[in-house]
Amino acid sequence: MNLLLIIIAVVAVILLITGGLGSSLHFLLWIGIVLAIIAVILFLVRMLSGRRGV
Repeated sequence: MNLLLIIIAVVAVILLITGGLGSSLHFLLWIGIVLAIIAVILFLVRMLSGRRGV
């Protein structure tokens, strides 16, 4: 699950940068925001569930 979280965060950052550079790619900005929110929610669920990765 930790690898999935890292992949989602990296894709979110790339889409946020790409979406910010071009106005024609404005929809990528929203996709990046949604992916960033999902990554934060997954991170919080993992931290609050008490399961610690080794």
